Amino acid sequence: MYTWRYVLAVTIFTIFATIIYATCFAYTDAQIADAIYLAEGGAKAKVPYGILSVKVKDEAEARQVCLNTIRNNRKRYADYGHKQYATYLEFLASRYCPIGAGNDPKGLNQNWLKNVKYFLEKGAK
Repeated sequence: MYTWRYVLAVTIFTIFATIIYATCFAYTDAQIADAIYLAEGGAKAKVPYGILSVKVKDEAEARQVCLNTIRNNRKRYADYGHKQYATYLEFLASRYCPIGAGNDPKGLNQNWLKNVKYFLEKGAK
């Protein structure tokens, strides 16, 4: 027979895991990539998807780098990011477009999360 402490611990773990799963997978990778594309300037962007970490040959390759980043950071968020950030998108923003980054002299990165959320919500309607 299970003790009440065991049942409580399993229940708490299940609730916690469900919350992490829900915040991490509220949107698909493709939906997030589409929102990032628009937030970074869409078709008018000089740097598609805002990819600066590696040189890409075209928009398709930039999208694949973006999708890889989204996928890899889902795992990082589940492993440790949830301890510091309330949502997956906040965690992704801290890695994809960090506030105070050296390559952001105008401080535009502070708008990234708000803009990505806007396009996600707009696309969901």
